[in-house]
Amino acid sequence: MTPKTLSQTVARPAPHRALAALVFGLALALAQALATQAQSAPESFAPLAEQISDSVVNITTSTTVASRGGPLPQVPDGSPFEDFFRDFQDRNQQGDRDRPRRSQALGSGFVISEDGYIVTNNHVIDGADEINIEFFNGEELVAEIIGTDPNTDIALLKVASDAPLKPVPWGDSDSMRVGDWVMAMGNPLGQGFSVSAGIVSARNRALSGTYDDYIQTDAAINRGNSGGPLFNMEGEVIGVNTAILSPNGGSIGIGFAMSSNVVTRVVDQLREFGETRRGWLGVRIQDVTPDIAESLGLEAAAGALVTDVPEGPAAEAGMESGDVIMSFDGVDVEDTRDLVRRVGNTAVGATVRVKVWRDGSTETLRVTLGRREEAEAVPASAPANEPLEDEVLGLTISSLTPELREQLGLSEGQDGLAVMDVAEDSEAYEKGIRSGDVITEAGQQKVASPADLEERIEAAQDAGRKSILLLIRRDGQPRFVALPVG
Repeated sequence: MTPKTLSQTVARPAPHRALAALVFGLALALAQALATQAQSAPESFAPLAEQISDSVVNITTSTTVASRGGPLPQVPDGSPFEDFFRDFQDRNQQGDRDRPRRSQALGSGFVISEDGYIVTNNHVIDGADEINIEFFNGEELVAEIIGTDPNTDIALLKVASDAPLKPVPWGDSDSMRVGDWVMAMGNPLGQGFSVSAGIVSARNRALSGTYDDYIQTDAAINRGNSGGPLFNMEGEVIGVNTAILSPNGGSIGIGFAMSSNVVTRVVDQLREFGETRRGWLGVRIQDVTPDIAESLGLEAAAGALVTDVPEGPAAEAGMESGDVIMSFDGVDVEDTRDLVRRVGNTAVGATVRVKVWRDGSTETLRVTLGRREEAEAVPASAPANEPLEDEVLGLTISSLTPELREQLGLSEGQDGLAVMDVAEDSEAYEKGIRSGDVITEAGQQKVASPADLEERIEAAQDAGRKSILLLIRRDGQPRFVALPVG
C-alpha cells in the first residue's frame, strides 16, 4: 500500500470535522454581522449636534394685523357688569382699537450657502413684513424673501453677513431606509435651539399636496420646528420638517419632513428664477383601478388614465382621452401621483417620449412640455343630438336637450347622456355615479343617445369584457368609471 503524505491527510478531513468547521464559520459571520449592526446605533448625538449647530437658525417674523374695529361692547344700565365694562372701555378707547397691531410667529431654517441663502417653510414667513434670523452664536440678521413655493411649502431667504456662513450639505432622501436614524434641530415652541432624534418611520408619504413626498419620523417635532432640517447621521439634510399629526397640537411621534430630493429642485429654481418652473403635460388623469385595467385589456392596474386632453402639449402630440400613460421619459409610471411628480420635475420646453396604451396596443408620442404655472385648461365641446331616455346598468339616462344643458350648466355644443336617476342597489351607485352626472364616452367612444350606450355594452360583451369604461363629467370635471356588463 502506498503511504499517504501529510498534505494528503490534511486535505481529506473526517466528515464531522468539515461540518464543525462550516458551523463555526457561519456562527462567526453571524456574530460579525450583529456587531456591525450594533455599531450603527450612535452612542451619542453630541458630535453631530456640534457639527451642524452653526448652520441651523431660529426665525422670527413680524406681521401687521388689521385693526379689530367694530363697536365697543355695550351692557344694560344697572347690570352687575356695568362698572367692569366702563373700566374696560376707558382702557380701550375706540382710537386704540382702530390702530393696527403687530403679530409675531416663530419657525426654524438652515443655511445652504456661505453667501447667506437660508431654507425654511413657506408658512413660516407667509405674509411677514419683517423676518429676523437668529444664529446659534446669538447673532441676528434681517432676511429678505428670494422666492416661495406654496405647493411644497418651501421658501428661500437671503441674509447679508460680513463673514461667510457655515452651510450644511444636502443628502439623498431616496437612500434613506425605514428604521434609519435621523436627527431634527430647530426652535420648538420658541424654546430656542433644540435637538431631537428618532428613526425614519415611513417614506413617500402624501398629505394634501400634488408634489408631496414626505419622510415620516418619530423624532419629536413641534410648532416652531417648521422649516428646520432633518439630518442623517452624516450631517446631511434629507428633509425639511413641515408638519405633524397630532390631536392636541404637540408631538406624538408622527412628524413629516419634505424629502430633500423634492426640496433641492425647488430651491434651485427659486435661487435662479425667484419662482418655480415646472413641466406641464396638459392632461387630466386618474388612477387605473383593477376593474378599469380589465375593461381596457391591461395586465396590471398601473399607469395614469387620461380623462381629458384640453388644448396644450399633450393634445398637440396626439394624446387622446382614454389613453393610459404607461411610461414617461423612459420610466414606468406607477400612478397619477408618480406621473405628476415626474412631469413637474422635468424642464419646461423639454421633449420627452410618452408611451400610452390605446385600443389594445402601445403607442409612443413625443411631447414638448409647457410650463404648469402658466397653463390654462380649455374645456372641449361636442355637437348636439336628439333626446331619448332609457334605463341601463342601474342608470336612468337621457340624451341632452337644451333644457337639460341649461339645468346642468353645460355649453350648447356639449353632447352626452344625462344621468337622471341611479338605483341605490346598483354598482353604479356604489362607484359614485349620481343624478346630474353626464356620460360622454362608453368603451372609449363618444355617446349621444341611449342606443349608443347599448351598442357599446354589446360590443364589450362580444369582446369578452366583464366591464365597460364610462367617462363621467360632473361640474366639468371628468373621471372614468368601470361598470360590470356581465
